[in-house]
Amino acid sequence: MTEPVLDVQDLHLAFGALKATDGVSLTLRRGEIHALIGPNGAGKSTLIGLIAGTLRPDAGQVRLNGRDVTGLDASARARAGLARTFQVTTLAPELTVLQNAMLAVAGASGAPYRFLRPALSDPALVERASGYVARVGLAGRRAVRAGDLAHGERRRLDLAMALALAPRAFVLDEPMAGMGPDGAREMTALLDLLKREAPILLVEHDMDAVFRLADRISVLVSGRIIASGPVEAVRADKEVQRAYLGEERLT
Repeated sequence: MTEPVLDVQDLHLAFGALKATDGVSLTLRRGEIHALIGPNGAGKSTLIGLIAGTLRPDAGQVRLNGRDVTGLDASARARAGLARTFQVTTLAPELTVLQNAMLAVAGASGAPYRFLRPALSDPALVERASGYVARVGLAGRRAVRAGDLAHGERRRLDLAMALALAPRAFVLDEPMAGMGPDGAREMTALLDLLKREAPILLVEHDMDAVFRLADRISVLVSGRIIASGPVEAVRADKEVQRAYLGEERLT
């Protein structure tokens, strides 16, 4: 079996007496979507922060493509190829779709912010950014201000900007949040394509989408992984069903 692209080993983080992350280990392998699910308050956001570099663990290790990135901050991990999207989009609403993508491409190259806007006239940058915009299905909306996009379109633009990092792995935090059935289906189809470029660690509450997309599922409860494995095995797990009783439909 090949080495995991993302390898999380025995992460711990406590806030006082609260063990927010309690010995979590998981892996992400090429070509897969690994879904991380759990009830509200399970510690999913904390774990994603530890993986992405916005939080530092008390103990444990995060490796990306075999490299120990535990000591790197979020920006350095992004440059190393860990592309994260958030529950709430972080776009520049006054700029167009294409301009947002161009800023992401320029930023990924390490250009200082004061040089980013002049870079918007660079033909090579336009070409690269246009390609990312087209890949997420927004080619016909490239001249529209980000602030005027529908919610699902903003989520697609988030992904285009993540693609600008030439990612080794995606960490996607609730990409279906706020979407209707049509938008969720479109996003599901897009993620199924993107995993071929880089594997996806997916945090998502839409269980229908999780079951359609995931190759593996890990279930987090009270800061601990209580089950991990193929979709059908996790769905049938009695401890998982008890953890979700009354909250999510697993069968």
